[in-house]
Amino acid sequence: MNARWTTGNRFELLENGEAFFPAVFDAIRHAKHEVVLETFIVFEDKVGWELHAALLEAGRRGVSVDVLVDGFGSSELTPAFIGPLAGAGVRLRSFDPKPRFLGMRTNVFRRMHRKIVVVDQAVAFVGGLNYSADHLADFGPLAKQDYAVKVEGPIVAEIHTFARAAITDEDPHRHWFRRARDPQRQASSEAAALFVTRDNQDHRTDIERHYRVAIRAARKEVTIANAYFFPGYRLLKEMRRAARRGVRVRLILQGEPDMPIVKTAAAMLYDHLQRAGVEIYEYCARPLHGKVALTDDEWSTVGSSNLDPLSLSLNLEANVFIRDRAFNRHLRERLEALIENGCKAISAERLPARNVFHLVRSFFVFHFLRRYPAWAGWLPAHVPKVVVPHADDSPCAASLEGMPGVTETPEVR
Repeated sequence: MNARWTTGNRFELLENGEAFFPAVFDAIRHAKHEVVLETFIVFEDKVGWELHAALLEAGRRGVSVDVLVDGFGSSELTPAFIGPLAGAGVRLRSFDPKPRFLGMRTNVFRRMHRKIVVVDQAVAFVGGLNYSADHLADFGPLAKQDYAVKVEGPIVAEIHTFARAAITDEDPHRHWFRRARDPQRQASSEAAALFVTRDNQDHRTDIERHYRVAIRAARKEVTIANAYFFPGYRLLKEMRRAARRGVRVRLILQGEPDMPIVKTAAAMLYDHLQRAGVEIYEYCARPLHGKVALTDDEWSTVGSSNLDPLSLSLNLEANVFIRDRAFNRHLRERLEALIENGCKAISAERLPARNVFHLVRSFFVFHFLRRYPAWAGWLPAHVPKVVVPHADDSPCAASLEGMPGVTETPEVR
């Protein structure tokens, strides 16, 4: 588990697409040397095409541009989208594309779920937003509520090193010494950060462990807003222990989910958590897609990792963990506003009475939560590929291995 906190950083919370997309697109438009971007989803809607325009213009003016999309999440990109980017020198890669079987996508597990942007090694963005119009309020009732963080300072070098290594076969330690001594990256504040990732080899539990450490250390407050909530036994135990020792533990979960099973799964845990004193709120204004948390007056996190089996045991994820009182205070204000204006409290009195069915269900849920991290290892454990698609072909609609003009390298974790 990465334990080296880097001081001297600046953080800005970006809430929803209205704040996130303009900040990212403006950074790309002003890039002088390099853009590195990873995302789970790019759709060919108004947001995807605005990203396309920014990347295209950057490539045409000589900026080095590398883009990695997931082969499952971005499986519908067309030649009309890919071709101009390739023509402008943008290096677009797809993570583990697979052919469809009977029209269905087969590459369900071990997805590249990270959302990272690094521009000129000076500014980075990490969070939960994909490049799709459903992150904007004008999308309608199904517009997602989500968060990202804009980061400046020494931690950007670590994010950049990781992102480049994940997309290319470049040695991740090649430029570390030079970047660490770069005078432009001297500390400007005491705000500290950790960039923590999850993979299926060396960092299987890092993000979850940082959550557990923070909850265990909390003395006054734990507030977690997470879209897909079905964490493992150890994380649930830390939440219950914190509540029982007098910490105010609040969960903000989906009340209007984009997938109904999400609410059903989380609701199975309500009784178990509330009996220990955990407060539960369901956000009902629109689907919640955020993955943020805070404890006490200093610690907080923003990233791509949900608290469910996919994120904690299968997908590739990235979070920034932050120690900064100003950022913690601002995030708390925004989450308090979310609770006040868009949530309903789930009271223990409204839960169904416990009966034999609930006891049996709780037994099986309990043992599933204890064992799913180990069971995840039984799922397909192939080494995913990062594929460079031909400019005339979609990167994800079919396997591109062996196609003329296509090269591939193993994913660097």
